[in-house]
Amino acid sequence: MKQDIKAPLGRSLKRDLALTLGALGVVFGDIGTSPLYAMRESALAVGGHAASQAAVYGALSLIFWALVIVVTLKYVGFIMRADNNGEGGVMALAALAHRAPVSRPAKTAIGVAALLGLALFYGDGMLTPAISVLSAMEGLGASDTFKTWIVPLTLVILVALFLVQSRGTDKIGKVFGPVMVLWFIVLAVLGALEIVKQPQILFAADPRYAIALFANEPWTAFVALGSVVLAVTGCEALYADMGHFGARAIRWAWLYIAFPALVLNYFGQGALLLSNPAAAPFLFYAMVPGWLHYPMVVLATIATIIASQAVISGVFSITRQAVQLGQLPRMEIRHTSAAERGQIYVPKSNAMLAAGVVLIVLIFKSSDALAAAYGIAVTGVMVISTALVAVVARYRWNWRTSTVIAVFGTLGLIDVAFMSSNALKIVQGGWLPLAVAGATFVVMDTWRMGRRVHLEAMRDNALTLDLFLERADKFSQRIAGTAVFLSPRLDVAPNPLLHSLKHYKVLHERVIICTVTVADTPIVSKAKRVTVDKLGKGFFAVRISYGFFETPDIPEALALARSQGLALEPDATTYFLGRETLVPGEKPSMKSWRVAIYMWLASNALSPARFYHLPPGRVVELGTQVSI
Repeated sequence: MKQDIKAPLGRSLKRDLALTLGALGVVFGDIGTSPLYAMRESALAVGGHAASQAAVYGALSLIFWALVIVVTLKYVGFIMRADNNGEGGVMALAALAHRAPVSRPAKTAIGVAALLGLALFYGDGMLTPAISVLSAMEGLGASDTFKTWIVPLTLVILVALFLVQSRGTDKIGKVFGPVMVLWFIVLAVLGALEIVKQPQILFAADPRYAIALFANEPWTAFVALGSVVLAVTGCEALYADMGHFGARAIRWAWLYIAFPALVLNYFGQGALLLSNPAAAPFLFYAMVPGWLHYPMVVLATIATIIASQAVISGVFSITRQAVQLGQLPRMEIRHTSAAERGQIYVPKSNAMLAAGVVLIVLIFKSSDALAAAYGIAVTGVMVISTALVAVVARYRWNWRTSTVIAVFGTLGLIDVAFMSSNALKIVQGGWLPLAVAGATFVVMDTWRMGRRVHLEAMRDNALTLDLFLERADKFSQRIAGTAVFLSPRLDVAPNPLLHSLKHYKVLHERVIICTVTVADTPIVSKAKRVTVDKLGKGFFAVRISYGFFETPDIPEALALARSQGLALEPDATTYFLGRETLVPGEKPSMKSWRVAIYMWLASNALSPARFYHLPPGRVVELGTQVSI
C-alpha cells in the first residue's frame, strides 16, 4: 500500500519540478534580467554618478520592498488566486470581474479597463526586447573596439529572433529552463561575493531607509520610483502564464529560486557601490571578474533573448484572445506545436512587433535612454490588475468591503505612486509606449464599435428566421446534401441563405444555420462545445462555443454534433459565406475617420473560410453590399 501511495506522489513531485523548471525559462525571463539595469538606474536617480551611502541604502531598500510588496504579496499572494479556470492575464481577470453582480456602467468600465490593459501590454511588448538585449550587449562597451558594434549586434539578434518565430519555440523552449537556472545561480553567486565584502549592506532591507529617503528628499525619492519599477517589470507574466505552468510551479520558482537570486544580486550591486561609487554607470558588469566578462555577456544575451521570447509569445497569446473576443479583426494564427496548445505564431503581430522593436533600438540606441521610456506601460497594467482583482475579491471571494479597501486600496496607492513617477518620463521617451498603446486602443475600440454598427445594419435588413421557416414550404425544389450557413445570430435568416435562394432557387435537404460564440472562460469543454436545435423542415440551428484561449475549427466542432443526432458527411457538405463590401452610409453611425479605419480593418481581416478552417473545396462565397 505504501508503494502505491509513494508512486503517485513521486510522479506528482517530478511533474511539479518539471513545471517549475519550465516556468523559470518562460515566466521569469523579463524580471530575471532586470538586474542588468534596474539597480544602476535607481542608484543614479537617487544619488547621481557617485551615489552616497544613504542613496545606496535608500535605493536598495525601495527595490527590495518593491519585490516583496508588488511581486510577492500582490501578484504571488493575491492576484494569482484570481484564476479563470486555471488561466491568468488581464483578459482572464477582466472576464472574471465582469461576472460580478455590478451595475452596467461598472461592467462597461471593466470592459474598457481590459482594452486599456491589452493596449498597454502591446506598448510594453515593444520595449522589453529592445532594452533587454541592448543592456546585455552593452557589456561589450568595456572594450573600445566593440563599442560601435553594440547597436548593430543588438539589431542582428533581435531580427533573427523574430525570423525564427514562424518555426515555433518548442525545441528552443526545452533549454530555456536550464539556462535561466544557470543565470539565477550566477546572479546569486556574484551578489553573494560582493555582500561578503560589505555585509553591512544587508541593513538596507530595513524599510526605514526607504522611508528616510522620502522624509529627507521626497522629490528625489518620488522620481526614483520611476527607476525602481524597472526591478518589477515582468511581474504580470507570473499571472499571465499561470495557465501554462500552474500557480504552484510559478510560486515555487519565484520563492525558492528567482526571488532569492534577485535579492542577493541587488544587494551585491549595492555592496559594490559602497566600495566603489564610481561603478554606478556600468554597475552590473562591474561585479563580474575580468576573466568571466565576455562569457557573462554571452550568458546575459541568451537570458535577454529568453526574456524577449517570453514577451513575444505573450503578445501572440493576447492577440489571439483579442481576436476571439472580437476586439481585433480576424488574423492568421498558426499552431507551431502539436503537443502544446499555447505555442502559436501570429504573422501580422510578429511583423509589427519586429518593425517597432527595430525602430526603438535605432531611435534610443542605449539602455539608459530606453529606461526613460520603460515602465510607464507596466505600471498602467499594474493599476488595472489591482482594480480588477479588488472586484473579484469583493464579489467572488466574499471579502468585506472594508478589507478590500484596506488591502487593495493600499496596493493601488503604491501602483499609482509608481505610475505617477513614471509619468515624469513622458517627455523623455515615455510617450512612445503610450503612443503605441493609444493607437492600439483606438484600433480595438473602432473595431468593436464598427462591428456593432455593422451587425445592426445587417439586422435591420434581415428576415426573421421564424418568418423564413413559415415560407420555406414554398420552395419546392430540394437538392441532396447539407448546406452550412454561418451567421452571427440564430434568430434571423443569414444573408448568404437569402442570396443563395435568390440565385439558385433551391434549398439543400439539410440546412444548418451555424453561429460561433466565445465564452468568457479560457477553455470550453468538448461536452459543451456544440448545441443543436432541430427547427423542422430539414433546418437545424447549431451554436458552437469556444473559450478565448482556443482557435475555432468549425468542421471539427460539427463532427461533435453526431451525438446530438446531426451527422455530417464532409464530402456532401457545402459552406456558404457572405462576402460583404462595406460602403459609407449617407448618415454614418460613427465619425468618418472611424468608418475609414473600420473599413480598412475589415478589408484586411482574414477570410472566415481560413479563420474557421473550412475545407477550401467546399466553400461558396456570395457577395453583398452593406452601408455603415
